[in-house]
Amino acid sequence: MVLASILVSALLAGVVATAVTVAIEKWGGLVGGLLGTVPSTIVPAGIGMYLAGGNEEVVISMAVVPLGMLLNALFLGAWLVLPRWFSKASRPLLFTSVGALALWCVLGTAVWFLLQNTVVGMLLTEQELAAVGLGLLMIIAVAFNWRPQPTPKGRNAVSKSVLLARGSMAAIAIGLAVWMAGLGLPILAGLASVFPAIFLTSMVALWLAQGPTVPQGAAGPMILGGASVAVYANIAMWSLPVYGALVGSLIAWVGSVVGWSLPAFMVLRRHHASLNG
Repeated sequence: MVLASILVSALLAGVVATAVTVAIEKWGGLVGGLLGTVPSTIVPAGIGMYLAGGNEEVVISMAVVPLGMLLNALFLGAWLVLPRWFSKASRPLLFTSVGALALWCVLGTAVWFLLQNTVVGMLLTEQELAAVGLGLLMIIAVAFNWRPQPTPKGRNAVSKSVLLARGSMAAIAIGLAVWMAGLGLPILAGLASVFPAIFLTSMVALWLAQGPTVPQGAAGPMILGGASVAVYANIAMWSLPVYGALVGSLIAWVGSVVGWSLPAFMVLRRHHASLNG
């Protein structure tokens, strides 16, 4: 059962992961970056962790997800700052990618240590921890989109090999998350489920195909849209144990899209129009 959960979750994650790059390429950073980040890989990850670890494990893992998405917001924010620092470097894309990943890894290690030793079960309940993470993420998402970047569409197609690499990285990350949940490591599983494999491959693929402007324009909307994953996790902590893997996941997905993704898209589009008008 655990092996089947790992394989199915990884396969589904790899398939759905390729959509965001194509969405941004076709529709530009605003539409693709925001709507392309509706909960996707977190759905098979949550199902796999529920099947592999049970109610208690999936609740702890989902409680960590909003903090993981907060790290992802800072990871994407680095793509707005680091290219300016490395604009005169010989390989600005390489330095930006390594710098953003290093930031995520350092902060991720700090979050894991904090949760492992002090927070969960002592200072905050899992539900309170998830709510705090979501609140902080919302603040950062609004701050990064207050003065939005231009969000042009891509002019060149992203290669199939890059899309394949992107799906493969996402599949590996989700497979590891489900495996960790089966081993009784829910905190690591929660962090692994939101490892920025999708964001990294999206930004690299778009930079290679379109130059730095398109991924930079998508970063802000992706931060705002990515908050829907944190909303999904908050709902899934309740819906998965109560309604099971399939119905519980559907409830969490619909709630996060209707409650966050669509309203955020409409507000951000109006904000862009007011600034450009």
